[in-house]
Amino acid sequence: MIILKSRQEIATMRRAGRIVAEVLQELRRAAVPGVTTEALDRLAEAGIRARAGQTAFKGYRGFPSTLCASVNEQVVHGIPGDRVLKAGDIIGLDLGARVDGYFADAAITVPVGQVHERAQRLMAITEQALNAGIAQLQVGHRLSDVSSAIQHLVEAKGYSVVRQFVGHGIGAQIHEDPPVPNFGPAHWGPRLKAGMVLAIEPMVNIGAPEVEILEDGWTVVTKDGSLSAHFEHTVAITEQGPQILTMVDGH
Repeated sequence: MIILKSRQEIATMRRAGRIVAEVLQELRRAAVPGVTTEALDRLAEAGIRARAGQTAFKGYRGFPSTLCASVNEQVVHGIPGDRVLKAGDIIGLDLGARVDGYFADAAITVPVGQVHERAQRLMAITEQALNAGIAQLQVGHRLSDVSSAIQHLVEAKGYSVVRQFVGHGIGAQIHEDPPVPNFGPAHWGPRLKAGMVLAIEPMVNIGAPEVEILEDGWTVVTKDGSLSAHFEHTVAITEQGPQILTMVDGH
């Protein structure tokens, strides 16, 4: 069941979203050669708590950390640990926070030091795909208009979208209906309505779309070992158009 949110609920989610956005910017600056993913996780938890928020991921279905930290061929759900980042890596930083019972969720993929041009291009195209999907969040559009816009942009650039993992509704639960695939034909699915809040999150691979889960039960990697990038925003649909809840100062 798709749940429509009141203005008050969306305002609360915006507070959670600001926490997520601010902490992600701290993590972007901290993701430098020599730092461990565990250190980034500690920074993420401290940042959320310092802003009077609660962590959304830690303990969710047994996930052990505050931050999902996914490096290079890791697509999503990477568990922070003793891995040391090195120049040339890219790292997906996926973070959620809860405020007064409501959630927000966002992700960015950032370079560690100087990275290869192909990695820069992958990150840029993935963020463009996110923005293309968000642009379709208009009252009266169909849900799959979002999916089609993302897939079309990604594949036109020669990349592939991950199909096993998708975006989602969000609100009083971190994952709510409806699922939001990053692929599919346009003009299909439920009509978008004011009050819907969705987490839009393209996951894009340089190589083939197939992925697999490592033995830790969480970390998703590309099957062919190619680089992957992930961007995400929590977005409210309003009569005036989409409102990104996980953004600070345009980022």
